[in-house]
Amino acid sequence: MKFVDEAYIDVSAGDGGAGCVSFRHEKYKEFGGPNGGDGGRGGHVYAVADINLNTLVDYRFSRRHDAKRGEHGMGSDMFGAAGDDITLKMPVGTIISDAETGEVLFELLTPGEVITIAKGGDGGFGNLRFKSAINRAPRQKTPGWPGEKRNLKLELKVLADVGLLGMPNAGKSTLITAISNARPRIADYPFTTLHPNLGVVRVAPEQSFVVADLPGLIEGASEGAGLGHLFLRHLQRTRLLLHVIDMAPFDDAVDTVAQAKAIVNELKKYDPNLYAKPRWLVLNKLDMIPLEQRAALVKDFVKRLKFKGPVFEISALTREGCEAMIKIIYQHVKAQQKAEQTPEAVDPRFAPD
Repeated sequence: MKFVDEAYIDVSAGDGGAGCVSFRHEKYKEFGGPNGGDGGRGGHVYAVADINLNTLVDYRFSRRHDAKRGEHGMGSDMFGAAGDDITLKMPVGTIISDAETGEVLFELLTPGEVITIAKGGDGGFGNLRFKSAINRAPRQKTPGWPGEKRNLKLELKVLADVGLLGMPNAGKSTLITAISNARPRIADYPFTTLHPNLGVVRVAPEQSFVVADLPGLIEGASEGAGLGHLFLRHLQRTRLLLHVIDMAPFDDAVDTVAQAKAIVNELKKYDPNLYAKPRWLVLNKLDMIPLEQRAALVKDFVKRLKFKGPVFEISALTREGCEAMIKIIYQHVKAQQKAEQTPEAVDPRFAPD
């Protein structure tokens, strides 16, 4: 299935039903009094974060979503029934914003989280509500209130703990295949990865984290060059960035340090907060470098790049160095998760009005 991470929808909550003007008509009771009931509430529109979805493609072909209106009130003290609610299933990580102003309205960050994106209108009052000691035969009623109508933009940012970034052919797809259950397309030409791939990395039976492989970045990506700029947003929710470097490029004239600096510069241009995230170096394809030359090559690269963070020397193809790396990554992710824990959300469908 094609990966779709942006869609536009129109949602309409149900209008409230109108109140009713009615009087009791019973034998031997000439002045039975008012008995017109209230109208029913219009249906709400909910959104639920579904862990089984990973794309917004369904909303490309189904734009309008309307809840039912409430029934009108009736005589004999009968209130109108509430309109049926509708629930829209969306992937975890969906951002819901106003299509016209761009204002972010909601974010679905937790599996099973439910939010109200359009509230149904309240029902109108029947004449039973207007009865009083001085107005025993009221003929007033009110119409139902209209439900909310919204034009919304849906944007998906995948929820991954770790994001892989780097130049095309740096070995990101091979790495995610080596350490996780993901099986992305792998080939010996640039831009093999055309959409984000998610994989679960199992460190132990009950210890895991999610890693995302994105299309390769090139210089100018923040302005639209290449494919990576389309998916840079997916790195904004990661807790850690792994900058994968090809230490054995096919062209000996390629300056790997200049390429690495270019990638970092693109992150800074795109989003300063993304640039400020923890970023570790993963020096890949060391199996293609003679053992006696590796130490000197790595030391020279790190020195020229002036990198101060953790550096991992691996071969994604042979899995050399991968096991030690994922254990350290897991400890970092676990510590971040504990620091970010929030109270459990309340489902609005079951909350008191």
